[in-house]
Amino acid sequence: MIRFEDVSVRYDGAPGPTVRGGDLTVEEGELMLLVGPSGVGKSTLLGAVNGLVPHFTGGTLHGRVTVAGRDTRSHKPRELADVVGSVGQDPLAHFVTDTVEDELAYAMESLGLAPGVMRRRVEETLDLLGLADLRDRPLATLSGGQQQRVAIGSVLTPHPAVLVLDEPTSALDPAAAEEVLAVLQRLVHDLGTTVLLAEHRLERVVQYADRVALLAAPGAALVTGPPAEVLAVSPVRPPVVALGGLAGWVPLPLTVRDARRRAAGLRERLAGVPVPPPGGVPLPAAPPKFSGDLPAPRREGRRALLRGLLGPGRRPRHGSDTSTSTSTSTREPYALVSRLAVRRGRVEALREVSLSVAAGETVALMGRNGAGKSTLLGSLVGLVDPFSGTVRVGGLTPHRTRPQELIGHVGLVPQDPRDLLSADTVAAECAAADADASAAPGTCRALVARLLPGIDDPTHPRDLSEGQRLTLALSIVLTARPPLILLDEPTRGLDYAAKARLVEVLRNLVAEGHAVVLATHDVELAAELAHRVVILAEGETVADGPTADVVRSSPSFAPQVTKILAPQPWLTVSQVRTALNEPTVCAGPGPEAGSDDGTGGHPERAEPGRALGRDGGDPPPGGPGTTEDSEGAGAARNTERADRASGEETAAAGAAGARPVPGRAGVGPGAGRQDGAPPVCRPDRPGTGPGPDEDGRAPAPEEADGACSGRGGDVVASSTGDEGAAPAAEEER
Repeated sequence: MIRFEDVSVRYDGAPGPTVRGGDLTVEEGELMLLVGPSGVGKSTLLGAVNGLVPHFTGGTLHGRVTVAGRDTRSHKPRELADVVGSVGQDPLAHFVTDTVEDELAYAMESLGLAPGVMRRRVEETLDLLGLADLRDRPLATLSGGQQQRVAIGSVLTPHPAVLVLDEPTSALDPAAAEEVLAVLQRLVHDLGTTVLLAEHRLERVVQYADRVALLAAPGAALVTGPPAEVLAVSPVRPPVVALGGLAGWVPLPLTVRDARRRAAGLRERLAGVPVPPPGGVPLPAAPPKFSGDLPAPRREGRRALLRGLLGPGRRPRHGSDTSTSTSTSTREPYALVSRLAVRRGRVEALREVSLSVAAGETVALMGRNGAGKSTLLGSLVGLVDPFSGTVRVGGLTPHRTRPQELIGHVGLVPQDPRDLLSADTVAAECAAADADASAAPGTCRALVARLLPGIDDPTHPRDLSEGQRLTLALSIVLTARPPLILLDEPTRGLDYAAKARLVEVLRNLVAEGHAVVLATHDVELAAELAHRVVILAEGETVADGPTADVVRSSPSFAPQVTKILAPQPWLTVSQVRTALNEPTVCAGPGPEAGSDDGTGGHPERAEPGRALGRDGGDPPPGGPGTTEDSEGAGAARNTERADRASGEETAAAGAAGARPVPGRAGVGPGAGRQDGAPPVCRPDRPGTGPGPDEDGRAPAPEEADGACSGRGGDVVASSTGDEGAAPAAEEER
């Protein structure tokens, strides 16, 4: 149904192809899962299926992509709309109407379906995705997760033969994600729909996949095979697979059910062992006094709190709070919400919600889509006016305080990171962030490089992947180092390794006395990072307590390790590793391989094609009839040398007693053990070893004839392979 034949995609100005030599076949009625680290080209590969690459994004496409026999080089996206349904990472980019029901019907109207058919399919989709109560709601009033369900529904109603989905569950709560995946499973099994899906939260989707396609690095060849075999050599792995590798289970389990059946021996080893706190960082008995140096706020309009969300010229409606104290008592919370009620038209977004956040504490807000999490975060930065109740942050009332004053007390990273981005390049964004925060030049850029290596300075923010844009927005806010940091779905688009680096940065800030509140559907992140979990439902608080107590009692919000090792009170793979006194394995400049960040490794990972071939899996990368052994071995040697050098640098830093602090000069990746010792590299140990560099770039191949290049919305067939005229990607809203 979908066929890639020696596909390469290169954008103008890029040092090499984003996708190189891709050979892939997805059969009719197959669910293919595309995995890989952030920014390796997964979205580009998906865009080539529906013709967006290169007809819309620009760039140069070499090779051939066919869908149901149609060549995407000669068929524009509108000519593939009856065959391919596509949902990208940003659901707002798909909407063309104002209400839920109209959006579900729009694609069918464009295809000229009969009114009776349209009405029946709209009702079926509303029921399938749990949207019946939202049918008349304006799209602008929906939460991010609700918008994502509507976007998925809008491509289901025309009943396409092929579905292309980019991070379809990233903004969904666990229950909604299961509903969506169950719908996809039904379409695949009952209707023979072909699904190509990219997802970072592998713990949600891997058990549904028929096959997995791995894109390990930018420009790397695709590796395909059964899920267990591919994940055994993948640089990204869900917690259940990482735990299986730690326990030495062969073959690796893919589901909680499989792992529980084999976990009896591991439970015996862990019986009676004290459970370390999540991440090895306990909540102090008395909150530390915030000790960070607050720069004098100089944000006079460009980045006033949230420049995109506040809008030009907004002023407090009730005057300015005159308190400017930044002191934090060791007994009183830094942020306090008391009996807060918020109304949005006829909708009661929050009802009598109370919340306290102390310095040095991390609180995770969880709950169904539309439960009020983002509204609660908005109230802490003055974006939402209370209907009743009070909100205090650092002695200030947010909605009565000028943004220029409030910025020194609280920073918010919203669900859509583009609300914080306005410059033309990554370098310009970082320079502006340093100036706004009165930080040393290069502070923001160093943080970007630490969180997600491989983002180039000249790149336009709109040309970044969703995860890369989020990383840039996070770095901008963290550069200012506000005492209270608010994050709304901070791991959308981030792979396990990038998420682990974010966790490390936030832990360091919390240890210095910063408070962190994050609204998230990522149960693994909450288990790894949060001291407390607050669950909201229908705008009300239904649970508030220590993370272990709250998530262990909830089937929906329990992490995979908890489900596998229940009734024992374990939450994360890192806790289990600490209890078993297993060494941490380094994997180059990123976080430890084999940890619960999903970057566990095998010695043969540098040559995954050979590993699969040895085990009777798929042939080596490059597809049937091709060989890349020589080039793969060279790349493996280069990766090994880079990993060894990075490990030596990390060890030297650990020996010197250096503690990584975000936003300060000379900070490295900081992926050491919790006791401050450098990571232990054990490449000779079975089941461990360095993985491929996330930011490694393969050499550009010789450009083949028959290139297809796009310029804006038009496609220009070329037989010369001339890439000099390939334009930079454009975004159309």
